[in-house]
Amino acid sequence: MREEKTFTLRVCLEVEFSEAYDGDEDHYVWLREWEADMKGDLVKAAFAALRRHPSWHVRVRNRGVSERDEIEIVAAKHIS
Repeated sequence: MREEKTFTLRVCLEVEFSEAYDGDEDHYVWLREWEADMKGDLVKAAFAALRRHPSWHVRVRNRGVSERDEIEIVAAKHIS
């Protein structure tokens, strides 16, 4: 028998530009910052927090969605 519960932590990146901004001047620098640094830090922190509970096994599950858009973390526990 198996029971499941889904919890979603959604991060929405919002960037505001001044009125003087002209199109793609920044070439998505803000998005590269997220991909190169911030997203990895967030995932590592989530894993570290979950792994502090040794009765749970933590892993990544890929459901076919690009990891640029979604990373699913599974926390599994076996009860006998």
